[in-house]
Amino acid sequence: MGHVHLDAAALCDQNPCCMASGLSRREAVKRITMAGAALGGAGLLAAFRFDRGGESQAGRGGERQVRDFRVGERPGSPILAIAKRSTDPAELTRRAVDALGGMARFISRGDIVAVKPNIGWDRLPAHAANTNPMVVATVVQLAFEAGAKRVIVTDSSCNEANRSFQRSGIWRAAHDAGATVIIPAEHRYREIRIRGEVLDRWPIYTPIIDADKVINVPIAKHHGLSKLTAAMKNWYGLLGGRRNQLHQKIDVSIADLATFMRPSLTVLDATRVLLRNGPQGGNLDDAKQMNQVIASLDEVAVDAYAAELIQQRPEEIGYLKLGQERGLGKLDWRSVARVEV
Repeated sequence: MGHVHLDAAALCDQNPCCMASGLSRREAVKRITMAGAALGGAGLLAAFRFDRGGESQAGRGGERQVRDFRVGERPGSPILAIAKRSTDPAELTRRAVDALGGMARFISRGDIVAVKPNIGWDRLPAHAANTNPMVVATVVQLAFEAGAKRVIVTDSSCNEANRSFQRSGIWRAAHDAGATVIIPAEHRYREIRIRGEVLDRWPIYTPIIDADKVINVPIAKHHGLSKLTAAMKNWYGLLGGRRNQLHQKIDVSIADLATFMRPSLTVLDATRVLLRNGPQGGNLDDAKQMNQVIASLDEVAVDAYAAELIQQRPEEIGYLKLGQERGLGKLDWRSVARVEV
C-alpha cells in the first residue's frame, strides 16, 4: 500500500466542489488536510491487518513474512510418499496421502481449506499443462472426509480464467466433489509486504492465504525459464500484478514465494507429465503418461523428484538450490524419509 500524500491547497484549487460549496479557501484546506490524515491512518491500520497472523524471519529486506500452514512432523513418519502402479489418478492420490498418515493428520474438523492446483492455461488434461482434475477432486474429497467445513479450489490463471477453469476439467471435477470454486477477480487481491529479495510489496491472492489450511496441488512439467514448474513455482498463482516483471530473477522470486508460503501438504500430480515446451504446452507429443502421485511435507524434495521425471538435474535448477540454502527442504530427495506405495 503506497503512502497517502495530499497537497491540500492544490486539491482545493483544482476541485470544483470546493469552489461551489461556499467554503472559504482556508476552511477547505483544513478539511482536506484532516481527511488526508484519516486516510493515512486507515492505510496504516489496513497494512497491519494485511500482515496479522504472519510470522517473520530475517531476510535482506528486513523481516521476511511467512504464512505457515504446516502441521507438526511425526518422528519416524515418511516425508515423501510416491504412489505408482495404477492408471487411476484418484487411487494414486489416496494412496500417497494415506502413506503420510492420512488427510486427518493435516486437516482438523471445521477447517476452511484452500486447495491450490495449477489452473494457469486454456488446455485440456491431455496436454498436461494443468493439474489433473481427478487429483484435485480427490484432494477435495479427502479434506471433507477429514472434517473440513469448506474447501476452496482456486488459482490465478495466466490465460483467461473462465476458459482455463472450464477446459482444464478442474471446475467441474472440484464442484462435483463439493468444493467452492473461486474464479480470480481483482477485488480478491490485497497488497502485502513479503520482504523477499525480489518480492517485496506485491498484490497477493487472498482466498488462499486467508484459509485455515492450504494444500498445494501442482503438476510436474517443464518450464521455459525456470526449467521446472512443480510445487515451489506453483505459488506464482498467488500473485496479481505484472508477474512477467519477475522473470529476470525468476529463481529468486520463486524462492521468495516458497519462503512466504508453507503449505499444510503438497500433492504433486505426475500422472501425465509435460516434458517439453512448458509451461503451457499444446502438443500431445510433448506429454508422457507416468501414472504417479507424490505427497510430501518437503517442497524442495518433491520438486527435485519432479525434476528427474522431466530429465532435469535438480542441482542445476537455481531455485531448488536457493530453497535448500534457505532451509526450506532437501535437494537430495533420496535422503529424506520416504515410502513407495
